[in-house]
Amino acid sequence: MTATIEKTQHIPHDPAGFEKYMLEINNLKKVYPTPQGDFVVLENLNLKVKEGEFISIIGHSGCGKTTLLSMIAGLNPITGGQIVLNGSPISGPGPDRGIIFQSPSLLPWMSALENVALGVDKVFAYATKKQRQDICKYYLSKVGLDGAFDKKAKDLSQGMKQRVGIARALALKPQILLLDEPFGMLDSLTRGELQDVLLEVLNKEKTTGIMITHDVDESIFLADRVIMMTSGPRAQIGDILDINYERPRNRKAILEHATYYDNREHLINFLEH
Repeated sequence: MTATIEKTQHIPHDPAGFEKYMLEINNLKKVYPTPQGDFVVLENLNLKVKEGEFISIIGHSGCGKTTLLSMIAGLNPITGGQIVLNGSPISGPGPDRGIIFQSPSLLPWMSALENVALGVDKVFAYATKKQRQDICKYYLSKVGLDGAFDKKAKDLSQGMKQRVGIARALALKPQILLLDEPFGMLDSLTRGELQDVLLEVLNKEKTTGIMITHDVDESIFLADRVIMMTSGPRAQIGDILDINYERPRNRKAILEHATYYDNREHLINFLEH
């Protein structure tokens, strides 16, 4: 039996600016000084993200995707322009932005629970110890690790470590989740499993997210919009593709949807030119 999937109603961009956005990137510029002169990585980059929206960013290596994400995270200073999160300009890192890297960088001698608790204890210092522990356990359970609270990070598989990384970021209850190729180091089976985990958690938590990926299929499966960046230097947004599939998403249904291969072809054509 053929699976079916319905399109959601597309909310068009409002050029008049009446729509409320959680994240606004205005005329962003990033320059690195070199002995040969200034190297302009990003220039005149503009992007708006609505609350609850999940977008993916694709582009060739070296186009500035990670640089952009690190600037949103507050880990990389802005040369020009502005990044505004819920009305406040970003000037440095903060718990309102959760980050998931390709490698979760856990402390190997600590348990899964203790690794998640590192951030929770700081952000929710006003809560009781039990309340903080409950937050950690809740999000570890959400990513399928309810039986591994006390396992040392060094004894976890790469996939389990990345689940801890996802739980650690979500446990801080960030306004926006930033993901830098979070599944890039995983085998295809584990990658698919964690994509499903991420989708389930995002659907329940209604978390806003921005993800960098080189995987065209992953970008279509996870995102509401795919942002395509031009090649650097002076990279900016070259195209935006709306992905109008309903949530929660079903992988088989999306693969069989009439527009799936059109979307895929659109992204591949952009990357090849």
